[in-house]
Amino acid sequence: MGQKTVRFSDLSGQLITHDDALARIVVPVEIEALTDEAEAIEQAALRVAVVDLYLPDDLEPRRIVMEADVFDKLATENPMDQLLIAARPVRRSPRTSAVGGSRGDRVDYSTLEHAGKPHKGKVTDTERQLVRDHLDEINQRLAGQGIRTISLADPDHVERYGLQGRTAELEFDMEESAVAAG
Repeated sequence: MGQKTVRFSDLSGQLITHDDALARIVVPVEIEALTDEAEAIEQAALRVAVVDLYLPDDLEPRRIVMEADVFDKLATENPMDQLLIAARPVRRSPRTSAVGGSRGDRVDYSTLEHAGKPHKGKVTDTERQLVRDHLDEINQRLAGQGIRTISLADPDHVERYGLQGRTAELEFDMEESAVAAG
């Protein structure tokens, strides 16, 4: 049995039938200030909404500042204040400074090109299998890039990449071994 997700616009309640018609709107809501500063700001402030638009083909969001009353009127099915209270928290994409940080440039660790690189996220089954199947090749790539290699002697690495039962293979040059023994 399968599941189908149906999406509706939070603003109008209209059905969103295609992913390319889906846009995310983020409304930043928190800054910090001294109480006196905040009160002064409140007295002088215009009522505006700051909105980040994430349109389907854009790599970066578009920041929009609009009058709050105009923003409130965009919500036609439920009042905007109710809509904002019920909205899910913002999904922030991780910042990957090595590749530019935009959502479209996110590193795919389930490819041989990136598997085994240190990252905070969960190791997927695909990445784990790639590391098991291509450990030597991945370690050569990591070492060449100046990144830590995956060590069979490191219990965290063994667990993270499912390398239980693998043993560290030590390579010795016969001449070096003879010199060390003699």
